Amino acid sequence: MPVIPDPRRAARAGVPGVRSQIFALGGFLALSAVAWLLASVPIILNSNGWYAGSVKAPWMPPSWMFRTTWMVLYIGVAVAAWLVWRKGGLTGGTRAGYAVQLVLNAAWPMAFFALYPMLGAAALWAAFMVIFALAATLAFLVLRFGPVDAAAGFLVLPYFSWVVFSASLNLYSAVHN
Repeated sequence: MPVIPDPRRAARAGVPGVRSQIFALGGFLALSAVAWLLASVPIILNSNGWYAGSVKAPWMPPSWMFRTTWMVLYIGVAVAAWLVWRKGGLTGGTRAGYAVQLVLNAAWPMAFFALYPMLGAAALWAAFMVIFALAATLAFLVLRFGPVDAAAGFLVLPYFSWVVFSASLNLYSAVHN
């Protein structure tokens, strides 16, 4: 959707003005940054504890890859939500799905890393259920974002793929720890 330079024309066309679009993009990026920071805390606090000595999947990538990948994916989903918002499609169930994926993504490290010292393997299975719900929510978002803005739907696909990959790592940990 092209940006309409005349604010009066934009208002009549139902298109958010340039300022609103910039502010909204900043808001979506900020929401992703908050979710990323919340998700990082239990990882940082527990990665040298029980997790360092745990059995990991043979296909586990290096830890630096997780930080980098998640940052890129959070930016991608923020941009996807913004693209859908610009077209008036971030309403009702779609908006709820967007919010749920942020909450689930922040909740997964809490379940996987922070609860393990208290619950043991049960925490890993609980985390698997959270990441499974996250994958389902992302599939929902692909189906809801795509028809509104094809680029937005495509931006969620790498996030979905990474979550499915991460779920395989989670499942391996749950079975072997």
